[in-house]
Amino acid sequence: MKKQDAITLIELLKISYPDATCSLDFTTPFELVVAVMLSAQCTDERVNQTTPALFLRCQTIEDFANIDLAELENLIHPCGFYKNKAKNIKLCAKQVLENFHGEVPHTMDELTSLAGVGRKSANVIMLEVFGIAEGIAVDTHAKRISNLTGLSKEKMPEKVEQDLLKIFPKEYLKDINHLFVWHGRNTCVARSPKCNTCSIQQFCKSYQSKN
Repeated sequence: MKKQDAITLIELLKISYPDATCSLDFTTPFELVVAVMLSAQCTDERVNQTTPALFLRCQTIEDFANIDLAELENLIHPCGFYKNKAKNIKLCAKQVLENFHGEVPHTMDELTSLAGVGRKSANVIMLEVFGIAEGIAVDTHAKRISNLTGLSKEKMPEKVEQDLLKIFPKEYLKDINHLFVWHGRNTCVARSPKCNTCSIQQFCKSYQSKN
């Protein structure tokens, strides 16, 4: 896709979703770290239903580091993969305390050194907590829409991200994931896309092939 077409696509999505923002609820940087971990293979809605009790029980990073593993597993059970997520949350809390003086770091290298934090999660944390948009969080929605519109032919999120970074000017990076997530949830739904009401149908290869 040409750069100007890609920019037009984003501008159209901005009109469709003027309120597109991060859907995870949090009040502190580490709460977002935890929420992002819980969102893996889980809906943001389910995460937001689960975190109030969790954040009431664990109000500091020390609380997350010290909570009994079985109690933590029970609190986050609804989000799935709770054993692995609980282990990562506790270890991550200890790493932040021991390696970063209790402050969530704000660089890609530092964030991805934490247990349970990959590049996608780090991109979300950097943007939502620190306002830093160096990359683009590529989740299932961003990958699907990027593939359908020809922004990227890649399947691996990291490679999709690199394709997006090549085509979009830096000032657009902060909006792309939010817009793709909202479009993926509301219109470009994986199993039943609402193609006839899609605001970017002119760029969609799937829509063009059907019409």
